[in-house]
Amino acid sequence: QVHVVESGGGSVQAGGSLRLSCAASGDTSSSICMGWFRQAPGKEREGVAVIRTGSGSTFYADAVKGRFTISQDNAKNTLYLQMNGLKPEDTAMYYCATSTTSRWSSCWGNWRYLQTRFNYWGQGTQVTVSS
Repeated sequence: QVHVVESGGGSVQAGGSLRLSCAASGDTSSSICMGWFRQAPGKEREGVAVIRTGSGSTFYADAVKGRFTISQDNAKNTLYLQMNGLKPEDTAMYYCATSTTSRWSSCWGNWRYLQTRFNYWGQGTQVTVSS
């Protein structure tokens, strides 16, 4: 079992930056994929960025490519999401999640796939971007 806790959310003006952190504990060696997801009010949750922990391969939603960077610090069991050039449409609750199953399956896909792929979720951290 893996426990993840997000931090680093807040309020920022458009064009600003934030860095989210996700501290993992428990059986962290079993994590195959780790990722960031977000859900805006009235909208479906969506994948933002995912990393395959073994290879370091990364995947991004088109809406954040070139602005967000996902990274991991294995020594600290921490996942990061550096968010630059924030836009009002980035406003959402951001969730960290990890997948400990299906070692040979993709870490990325549409939400229908991701919601079953990732089996441990944090409580979320709010990001608000004002114009």
